Amino acid sequence: MTEPLLQLSGVHTHIGPYHILHGVDFSVPAGELTMLLGRNGAGKTTTLRTIMGLWQASSGRIRFDGSDITERSTPDIARAGIAYVPESMGIFTDLTVRENIVLAARSGPVDKNRLDWILGLFPALKRFWNLPAGNLSGGQKQMLAIARAIAEPRRLLLIDEPTKGLAPVMVRSMIEAFKSLKAAGETILLVEQNFYAASALGDSVVVMDDGRIVHSGPMSELVADQALQQRLLGLSLDAHQ
Repeated sequence: MTEPLLQLSGVHTHIGPYHILHGVDFSVPAGELTMLLGRNGAGKTTTLRTIMGLWQASSGRIRFDGSDITERSTPDIARAGIAYVPESMGIFTDLTVRENIVLAARSGPVDKNRLDWILGLFPALKRFWNLPAGNLSGGQKQMLAIARAIAEPRRLLLIDEPTKGLAPVMVRSMIEAFKSLKAAGETILLVEQNFYAASALGDSVVVMDDGRIVHSGPMSELVADQALQQRLLGLSLDAHQ
């Protein structure tokens, strides 16, 4: 079997006196979209931040593309090909959309073909190209944050709750953009609270509760089992159509 692109093994994370992650084990296969689900406070954001080196794992191992990145710095992890889009989005609101994307391309000018592809994913960014990013709506800012993450080719995208607080029409636009990213072969680990979006996008799913992995498997199995949805997440897909 091919080794997964990302593998977490027995990962524990402490933040000050608090023990947040308790032996987290899961993998992210290359070329797939893996959903990371769980109730509020389950440890999903901490998991992404630990992978990215923003918080240091207290024990356990994180392997990326065959290399141990557990103790590497965040800049080193980024240079290895992992991009992180936090829930706060992290865009520069005083800079234009163009300037935000230019700054994200650390290796030089964004390739024109790649830029055309990105603007095809997020057409609104083209309309606001020379305007301050602070003028964008919440959904458009989220699109800009993702566009920044893919301004250069990445091996893995870590994205935290991209549809949170968005209107249904914007959620549908985001779903279509992620489908295009999947079709392009991007590998994505996506934290999401909108189960409708998760069910439309996920190849596989990992569910967390209280800092532990309580379920993993194909997304299709979770979508088909309402009792399992209710037990793991306190919801059902029918309620989120």
